[in-house]
Amino acid sequence: MSTAVATPALVASGLTAAQVRRERRFAGYTFFLAVLSAAVLLPAAEGSATFLMNAGRTVATLPDLVVPVAPLLIGITLACLYATFLLWTHRTAGRAVTIVGVTSGLFVLGYLAYAVDGQSASMVGLLRGTISASTPIAFGALCGVLCERAGVINIAIEGQFLAAAFTGAVVGSVSGSPWIGLAGGVLAGVLIAAMLAALSIRYKADQIVVGVVLIVFATGFTSFLATQVLSGSPQLNSPRRFSSIAIPGLSELPFVGPLLFNLTPLTYTMLLLTLALHVALFRTRWGLRLRSVGEKPRAADTVGINVNRTRWRAVLLGGAVAGLGGSWFTLDSVGAFNDEMTGGRGFIALAAMLVGRYSPIGAFGAALLFGFATAFADALQILSTGVPSSLLRTAPYVVTIFVVAGLVGRLRPPAADGQPYETE
Repeated sequence: MSTAVATPALVASGLTAAQVRRERRFAGYTFFLAVLSAAVLLPAAEGSATFLMNAGRTVATLPDLVVPVAPLLIGITLACLYATFLLWTHRTAGRAVTIVGVTSGLFVLGYLAYAVDGQSASMVGLLRGTISASTPIAFGALCGVLCERAGVINIAIEGQFLAAAFTGAVVGSVSGSPWIGLAGGVLAGVLIAAMLAALSIRYKADQIVVGVVLIVFATGFTSFLATQVLSGSPQLNSPRRFSSIAIPGLSELPFVGPLLFNLTPLTYTMLLLTLALHVALFRTRWGLRLRSVGEKPRAADTVGINVNRTRWRAVLLGGAVAGLGGSWFTLDSVGAFNDEMTGGRGFIALAAMLVGRYSPIGAFGAALLFGFATAFADALQILSTGVPSSLLRTAPYVVTIFVVAGLVGRLRPPAADGQPYETE
């Protein structure tokens, strides 16, 4: 049996060998950001970046934010070097991930200022784009939280998105109402969830395999119907989209008014649902019961909780939430169904659930991060930074890989996650 050898770094910092190696890797990353800022961005900085702080009609007008690019990049370079020093010498006080996150955020801010150098960009528009892009990801992450807290692994969120997007488009086109289309999308998400529950809870099939099968099924089925039905009948693929709803008074507040109080119904629903589910999961008897069947199903069974019935309900409720997210693509964003239009957002939602550590509020925060990556890439395409648009479109997926692989750390899923329950 091998024993860990104590090193000066371990003795001084109180960290394990794995934690020391992790902080050293983080130090290499922050040093790389410092080099990029000093050697690539700073030499090209010429003037100032102007960020527009107003949008629409408000009761007051804020001054635009004018940022001198070169001094900002110098400050960011120094901040990255200081973070490198803290990480390399293990003086992070257990906040290595926070330091890396703050450093990354500063670098993104510096790159944005570099891209806007000599131009102007709407800060309100960027943040509105972030909230909009995070909406389906947050719905998918909430679906994952509900399922996994109850002990059922759901990687079929991408399939639920596709089924809901297709059904929402067709039902919305036929009915002429986005609300009826939304109901159809929710039912489609519940249908896929019912298939997942039946196969994994009742027939105890491997939940990972079931999820993959459902994604393949939904992808193939919606693509087939889009080719065979929608391509020849465009009237079935032209649903009305939801319009933004301005909250009287609040929508006219400077900056925050157009940002938070002039949104579409689905985005309002996402924000309210996040708060409601967080309270329900951690502050109600229902939430305690649901979490108990994911942690200690045998103990829950002994006090009279029907484990499999509770799991069924959680998965179906998660399917309804995923249906809301899938309907966003055709009833809020695009207004028509296209093959594989969800673009892997279901998998990003799973990453948001993991980053949020199975918490609705945490998952929403992670969804905002991934939504910002999408909005940031879109803004860079408009600003014509010289980076190929095909490369910019990979930003959300690169951020997903980096965050999950580098920053999440060790997770503790529910103890009975993915384990079918056998009644005695």
